Amino acid sequence: MKALSHDSTALYDIPGPKTVRRHKLYGVISTLIVLALVGWILYLLFDTDQFTATKWTPFEYKGIQELLLRGLGNTLKAFAISAVLALALGGVLAMGRLSDHRPVRWLATLVVEFFRAMPVLVMIFFVFVALKVQPLPALVAGLTLYNGSVLAEVFRSGVNSVERGQREAAYALGMRKTQVMGHVLVPQAVRAMLPAIISQLVVALKDTSLGYLITYEEFLHAGKLIASNLDYDLPFIPVVMVISPIYIGMCMLLSWFAQWVSKRQRRSPKTEAADVAPAEPGTLLPGTQ
Repeated sequence: MKALSHDSTALYDIPGPKTVRRHKLYGVISTLIVLALVGWILYLLFDTDQFTATKWTPFEYKGIQELLLRGLGNTLKAFAISAVLALALGGVLAMGRLSDHRPVRWLATLVVEFFRAMPVLVMIFFVFVALKVQPLPALVAGLTLYNGSVLAEVFRSGVNSVERGQREAAYALGMRKTQVMGHVLVPQAVRAMLPAIISQLVVALKDTSLGYLITYEEFLHAGKLIASNLDYDLPFIPVVMVISPIYIGMCMLLSWFAQWVSKRQRRSPKTEAADVAPAEPGTLLPGTQ
């Protein structure tokens, strides 16, 4: 049997010269395809005169700039409120899913599964039309209920992903359940949960664009107003070319923030290994009397 080199594993061998050349060829072909696609899109944009001064001059008007800024501010406001409420709701529902009391666990499960299965737009329309709520609260309510139920599953899965021995060792030391969750399970689960939490917040940020369907003056609604009042062909394309990079930038900023928090946690003294003195007979942890 061929021995594995120190650079390989049982599941992956270092590719040979032919494989390396084949992978390089695949990379060159993929790059050419992407460049061809980008070139084709640019050709269509230039062919339809999307970069002419006539179509971009309106964005220099102060009124249009203020409308875009106001829409962006409304988008960020709706996102901030719904993100905070969704995180809080997700934490409450996750505690219900992890409860030792069966009725509480069943009720939390029913709420989570119902709002996870319900389309966001349906919830927003129901709150806005049936309950006759203003656009901002209706949008926030829909985003909170959906993203909160998804985050509840993220929190529950993160806590359950911690090694079972950690929980058993904490209970063996006499810690109560709240202490086990707060001091042992949740701090370890945060690292595993953080990417999924940020991904769901990005979804919430993008879903704020649904507010234009209920006349909430968010960023996309502002772009629609601008495009509908311009008097040249295909007015939506320049508007989309302005709005899309800003949406993408905000999502990338959230991802960068998640990476920064993750690195900061790894450098935190609270998460680094520390020397622990041997336990003495009769030693009790604080609050375990």
